[in-house]
Amino acid sequence: MSEKRSYVVVHDTHYTYEHPVGLSRQIVHLTPRVTSWQECRAHALNVTPQPEILARSVDVFGNPLTSLCIEADHDSLFVRAESWVEVTARDYPPDAKTAPWDEVRARLAYQAGRKPHAADLEAARFLFESTRVRNKRELAAWTSACFPPGRPVLEGVRALMNRIHTELKFDPTATTVSTPVMEVFERRRGVCQDFAHLMLSCLRSIGLAARYVSGYLLTRPPPGRKRLVGADASHAWVSVYCLEHGWVDADPTNGVFPSLEHVTLGWGRDYDDVIPLRGVLLGGGDHELEIKVTVAPASDYEAIFGEPSPLLPRS
Repeated sequence: MSEKRSYVVVHDTHYTYEHPVGLSRQIVHLTPRVTSWQECRAHALNVTPQPEILARSVDVFGNPLTSLCIEADHDSLFVRAESWVEVTARDYPPDAKTAPWDEVRARLAYQAGRKPHAADLEAARFLFESTRVRNKRELAAWTSACFPPGRPVLEGVRALMNRIHTELKFDPTATTVSTPVMEVFERRRGVCQDFAHLMLSCLRSIGLAARYVSGYLLTRPPPGRKRLVGADASHAWVSVYCLEHGWVDADPTNGVFPSLEHVTLGWGRDYDDVIPLRGVLLGGGDHELEIKVTVAPASDYEAIFGEPSPLLPRS
């Protein structure tokens, strides 16, 4: 039986506005997605001021979303998403047993008169440029060293993942949320979102389908230190379409194929499709934003927060 782990994720978002906001409409992507390797056992969304929930549905990529509206004047907005998630270890195919990458590319390419496989057609939406992903000749040339003709697709994906992990430096001060991917490529530094967008751009530039995955990563406190509340962060990685083996995840920030320590929120073409909290305001002026994330084994919740979780069953 595959190994399983149970986590609680607490994601706090706090906006403080310069002037009162008269109307706020928000779309929230903070409910973990149910997949073949992940179950969301419980989820709660707490918002202050109290909103009107307009809809709970899924977006075009199948990700859960909540749409809400606040009509009362307010000078701050606090959103807490708390989730209890069970993750199962994934069985990845051996790299060498996957199809040649150029065969994958050929299957995904448009050919007049050929009826595509249903899964290939679904994957094709992740072949092209999007707001934060670019298909560039220089990226294709840089990527080609990892994908010689006939190489199994997962061997190439692993090589590219490791190249980004090795040659780029993790530097939270080097970029902002809006830094273009080509600037990241030139400067060779950034954060997980930047590394994911770069890997997506590389893969799409050679004709492979790849999507952006939003989620969380379990981090470990230094030896002898307690896990701190709010000390973690959101994480991002990529998923690559491998024909009969489906989608395979790769984390270029850490140089690993995700399994038991990655919690998936959702996926899309790039970050813009799965922004955790996105909306429009009437009023507000300038604002300050504070985000705190805690990812912890479910068994550690009470020790960390000093009280039982409202989501977990009482022992």
